[in-house]
Amino acid sequence: MPVSFRLLIAAGVLALAGCATLSMPSSVSYVVVRHAEKATDDPRDPSLSDAGLARAETLATLLRSRDVVAAYATEYRRTSDTAAPTAAEHDVSITSYESEAPAEAVAARLRRSHANGTVLVVGHSNTVPGIVSALCGCEVAPIDESDYGNLFEIRIDGDAPPVLSRRRY
Repeated sequence: MPVSFRLLIAAGVLALAGCATLSMPSSVSYVVVRHAEKATDDPRDPSLSDAGLARAETLATLLRSRDVVAAYATEYRRTSDTAAPTAAEHDVSITSYESEAPAEAVAARLRRSHANGTVLVVGHSNTVPGIVSALCGCEVAPIDESDYGNLFEIRIDGDAPPVLSRRRY
């Protein structure tokens, strides 16, 4: 085999190897919700009411077609019970985070741990706005104690600025 032909083959192999190491830009969506409606069975750590269980199932249905790679909930039953149907649907464990942790620390942990896929984060009326604000770099209005139906999605595509969408579920 002539030397020039071997060099051509070697160059082709190196070019293909270089292509294999190129990565696609990262795309991650953080879906942040308040826990679903709580029951009155325990003043400190209540479970979900029937309406709350139904809302948790609705959330799982909404996220069924998504690539959910992680689910986060605080140390309280109502948050983990809200995340449970989605986590089960996608065969992921629920990762606990401290409800008292600063929103910036929670957001930094999420960004460090997840660059792709959809990440569900379940918090409380007094923590969700801060977490959303820290993830999107934008202002988010407080959530009323009686409001359970907000779904915030922060989408980050590569180096583009985060995009926030908000809807009811």
